[in-house]
Amino acid sequence: MKIRAGLVGYGLGGRVFHAPLISAVDGLELAAVATSRAAEVCSAYPQVQVTDAQQLIADHSIDLVVISTPNETHFPLAQAALLAGKHVVVDKPLTTTSAEAATLATLATERGLMLCPFLNRRWDGDFLTVKRLIDEGTLGDVALYEARWDRFRPEVKLTWREDDRPGSGLLADLGPHLIDQALVLFGVPDEISADIATQRPGARADDYFELTLAYDNRRVILSASLLAAAARPRFAVRGTLGAFVKRDLDPQEQWLKDGGAPGLHQESALSFGTLSCDSREEAVATQKGDYREFYMGVEGCIAKGGPPPVSIDDAIMGLKLIELARTCDELGRRFPTT
Repeated sequence: MKIRAGLVGYGLGGRVFHAPLISAVDGLELAAVATSRAAEVCSAYPQVQVTDAQQLIADHSIDLVVISTPNETHFPLAQAALLAGKHVVVDKPLTTTSAEAATLATLATERGLMLCPFLNRRWDGDFLTVKRLIDEGTLGDVALYEARWDRFRPEVKLTWREDDRPGSGLLADLGPHLIDQALVLFGVPDEISADIATQRPGARADDYFELTLAYDNRRVILSASLLAAAARPRFAVRGTLGAFVKRDLDPQEQWLKDGGAPGLHQESALSFGTLSCDSREEAVATQKGDYREFYMGVEGCIAKGGPPPVSIDDAIMGLKLIELARTCDELGRRFPTT
C-alpha cells in the first residue's frame, strides 16, 4: 500500500515542489491538500481531497503530513501532526528557533515518528558537482568556498516573507539552504561572523546577508542579496590544486515552475562551470540533480525503516548558526560555534 500524504499549504512551495514531487514517487500518494486555493488543486489533481489543516491532521488515513506554510506556523502545525501520530516533512526553516526544532525532535523520537526538514538543495546539480570535485580531491585542500544566491527584486513585496515577523527575511529564506550545503561539505564550523542588512527603501526584513564560517584556515562565505542585478557566481571554490566557478543556478526550480515533470530538466552546456587547474581551463558538465531523491528517501524511511534523507540534527545546527549570525551582526563580534 502507498503512503498517503497530506499537504498543508498550496503556495509556491506546495504547488511547485511538494505536490509534483510527492506525485512522482512510487510508494507515495498525494491524498489531501489543506488550502484555500481549492480550484487550483482540483484542476491539477482532481483525485485529491481539499480540506483544512485541522481536518487533514486528524484524518486517520493520512500517514505523512507535509507542511508548506508561513514559517511561524511550522512549529504548531508540526507539533499537532506529531501528536496525531503522523510522520512529518516541514519546509525550511524547520521552525523559527532552534529551541522549537529541538522540542519537535524530542517529540518525534518519543513517538517513533519521522520528522524531516525539506532541504532539497542537497540535490541541486551544481552543488552535487561541487561536492564531487571536492570529494575526489580535484581542487586539493579547499581554502576558500563561496556560495552566493543573488536576485534582483528592488520592489518590496507585501508578503509574509518580507514582513517584520518571526521567520521572515532573506537569511531565514535562503540561509538554511546555503548553511546546510556547507554543513554537508565541511561539518560544523569553528567560528562564525556575519553582516546582515536591510538595503531596499521601505523593506521591513533583511534583504542582504554575508556569513563567514571559519574552519581552521579554511573560510566559507555564504551570501545572498535582493539587489544584485548582475548576480555573482553561484559557487566559487578555490583549493591548493585549482578552482571551480559555476555562475548559474540549478534549473530544477524554474523547470517545475514552468510545469515541467520532475526529473526531466536539462541544463544547457552554456551554464556549465569552469575548472581551472594546471594552468588550463575546462568546462565541467553539471551532474544532474533530482529533487525526487528527497521524497524517495522519505518513502524509504517510513516504509523500510531507513534513515531520513536529511537529519533533524543538521536542521537544528543550521538554525543555531542563523541565531549566532544574528547575534554576531548585532554585537559586531565573531563567535565560536560550540
